Amino acid sequence: MESQLTEIRKVIVLNASIEKVWKFVATAEGIAAWWMPSTFEPALGREFVLHAGQFGDSPCKVTELEPPYRLGFDWGKDWHITFELKELEEGKTEFTLVHSGWDPAKVTEFGQPHTVIRGIMDGGWEKIVNEKLPASIES
Repeated sequence: MESQLTEIRKVIVLNASIEKVWKFVATAEGIAAWWMPSTFEPALGREFVLHAGQFGDSPCKVTELEPPYRLGFDWGKDWHITFELKELEEGKTEFTLVHSGWDPAKVTEFGQPHTVIRGIMDGGWEKIVNEKLPASIES
């Protein structure tokens, strides 16, 4: 059996209502505030583009949509991103990001092995989810 690279999973508790967090993770304006600009629209099956700066534009497609609890989309040719929200006690929301689709046998659109990029992305998501997201939402 071939080895699989594990998904990237980041969890944070935010000091904001689930409705407020949903606005930041399921609208183009919200996503741009903490991650990157896009043509995202919260509609199942909707195709959109992530403007990934130096890496150009990535095609995406919304595959899961359960407001205000879950949003999932395919990113590029291999990856899948899921945002999961869970309402905690008054005014707090648990946010989980899952970045899956890693395969040691595959390379990205830019010819970089998944094995290398996964480590870089893991560190990137760590900073984005733990610093940029709460700074945008709680400011």
